[in-house]
Amino acid sequence: MPGTRRKTTAIALAAAASSIALLATACTGSNDAGATDDPKAKTTLTFWHGWSAPGEVKAIEENIKSFEAKNPNITVKVVKGITDDKLNQALRTGGSNAPDVVSSFTTDNVGRFCSSKALTDLKPFLDKSGIDPEKTFLPQMAKYTQHDGTRCTVPLLGDAYGLYYNKDAFEEAGITAPPKTLSEFDAVVKKLTKAKGDSFERLGFMPLFGGYETTVEHYGAGFGVTYLGPDGKSNTAQDPAVKALFTWQKKLVDELGGFQKLNKFRTALGDEWGPKHPFHTGQVAMQLDGEWRGKMASDAKLPFEIGAAPFPVPDAQAADYGKGYLSGTILGIAGTSEKKNAAWELVKYLSTDTDAVVSFANAIHNVPSTVEALNSPKLSDDPLYRTFVDIAQHPKSTHAPSSVNGGAFLLTLQDSGLAYEKGAENDLDALLKKNDAQVDKDNEQAG
Repeated sequence: MPGTRRKTTAIALAAAASSIALLATACTGSNDAGATDDPKAKTTLTFWHGWSAPGEVKAIEENIKSFEAKNPNITVKVVKGITDDKLNQALRTGGSNAPDVVSSFTTDNVGRFCSSKALTDLKPFLDKSGIDPEKTFLPQMAKYTQHDGTRCTVPLLGDAYGLYYNKDAFEEAGITAPPKTLSEFDAVVKKLTKAKGDSFERLGFMPLFGGYETTVEHYGAGFGVTYLGPDGKSNTAQDPAVKALFTWQKKLVDELGGFQKLNKFRTALGDEWGPKHPFHTGQVAMQLDGEWRGKMASDAKLPFEIGAAPFPVPDAQAADYGKGYLSGTILGIAGTSEKKNAAWELVKYLSTDTDAVVSFANAIHNVPSTVEALNSPKLSDDPLYRTFVDIAQHPKSTHAPSSVNGGAFLLTLQDSGLAYEKGAENDLDALLKKNDAQVDKDNEQAG
């Protein structure tokens, strides 16, 4: 989806983690069924969502109109452009103006939403409707919309991450196909890079953790990082995938001229969501990004042809090429809502009606979250887009695990990565042990 709904920067993730942390100590209602309203009675639901771009808003409103036509007793009041901060405050306090149904782009906070009971347990509603989430939704998406046995959200479209590349730059450099392993990738990055004094005319790829979408979490899916052990404690010091990730990333940073040189170039690049995105301008030849970037690039009418492929995997995992990081929009019922049965009708329609899911996915260029929608002949057949549909369906594509502390553990690991790439911390083993201690401390305080 466009930049109005992304949460990939450290600042955005920190704000989301901070605001939702208050939910644990607030009165947020109960997440048992607790539904006594008549879904056939005439009523008005309030639905909050974060989309704000005209095309996005139009697409969701068209689905709402279709829902109202099929459920004439229910009127839906739609409130657009809701930030996580405002959403979390409303889930804490309730009231006559609070939402009944909410969508959020912060999948990392499902653990918080469920454990704090800010959102209602949907299992009784799914069971009553005869919906098996493990069969209805893409399994990987069904997994990240629950926490510790409680399903308080369902997926409403998904995001898959892969590698965009400048085909003209590839042809100029004599590169005939996108790299599949990281050793191939590193060689291609250096071959595509053109130096310009103490900077770059063109960078093959921006590997810094502060770069657009190049986060620990997005890299981690390719390496198979587990983040947390079976006991729920941070295990980054024991997980060889974390050490492999940090070692690979730091080596590539150093080979491209080091942190200072790359960071100076990075800070002069255009906005991630504007026409001056460095991939659009040709300043970077390859970009780790989601399925929405293809549409944005098309709308920008770039003067060169682009391609898309899965992001390369570690050489030892070459057989798993095609996997990637998954995320997406989540949908739930506010724990404070007094119209839960009616609210479920809206949640069910938006998340499981095949025509609704497909039309929404096509309109905003996101990946459908249901198995039927993924197989629908009405789904866009754009080859760039289909690359990400395939990534989403790869059995080893993943999202980070849920946590009672939301995405705070990812932010902590990201900070560790920033310290390592710039050379502020050189002992990787010690750094990861310190990371584990901090995450465990934060999780304990979060309850």
